[in-house]
Amino acid sequence: MRVIIMTDLEGVAGVINAGDWIYPTSRYYEDARALLTAEVNAAVDGFACAGAEKIVVEDGHGHGAINCALLDERAEMQRGWGRHPYPFGVDDGFDVMAWVGQHPKAGTLYGHLCHTGNFGVIDVSINGVSVGEFGECAFCALEYGVTPIFGSGDLAFTKEAEALFPGIGTVAIKRGVMDVAGEELNAEQYELHNSGAIHLSPIRARKLIRDGAYAALIRYREHPETFSREFPQPPYTAVWKLRQRGETPPQTLYKRHPTSVTGLLNAPFEKA
Repeated sequence: MRVIIMTDLEGVAGVINAGDWIYPTSRYYEDARALLTAEVNAAVDGFACAGAEKIVVEDGHGHGAINCALLDERAEMQRGWGRHPYPFGVDDGFDVMAWVGQHPKAGTLYGHLCHTGNFGVIDVSINGVSVGEFGECAFCALEYGVTPIFGSGDLAFTKEAEALFPGIGTVAIKRGVMDVAGEELNAEQYELHNSGAIHLSPIRARKLIRDGAYAALIRYREHPETFSREFPQPPYTAVWKLRQRGETPPQTLYKRHPTSVTGLLNAPFEKA
């Protein structure tokens, strides 16, 4: 059984806000990297104990966040994607895909550090289906026959994942407290908007992630039909609704592709 794990930083227990935690210049950035890597190691342990023979960890945070010196020796890590970013290292050499440290899509109520790609996005949709970074990557994985089976992050992300792929295993390790979407905010304001959350202890979070990953892979091995593999059918159109950023006003951009979600996400933007 071959597992690929996509990682991000904002959905980790103990990562409190953007300014202090998620950028290389942030004062707690190294602490955030250590917290993420520990959650990843918990998932690696769960998958390995459930029979995974190959585990590759994709460092999906914009600036990079996995601390290789702390990574479980049973896993390999990939950073860098070749000619195009999508599908972020996913190919038909894997059976299943998981997410650790994932945040909710932009505009999510009660989400923590919500965004899609960056804090300047209001919404992204593919064929009319609103998606975040999780959904984009999961749709690409399905094109290669790779099944989404597990995700950990904040409670709003787990609800997002379960709505898009019923049956996926999830673990919530914190929950946001903001009950307003903030669509009227510019990018700089929105970065601060969803900073409030209630976190589990990182130690408790790792135990839950380990057990959740183990259970998800065992269930996939025994009952693969319980995991959804549905995704939009071609042709594909994606719509990006963007906030004001600095002096750049709000705008709407499009991408199109006749046959492939992966090709769609790698395509150039078009204006209306």
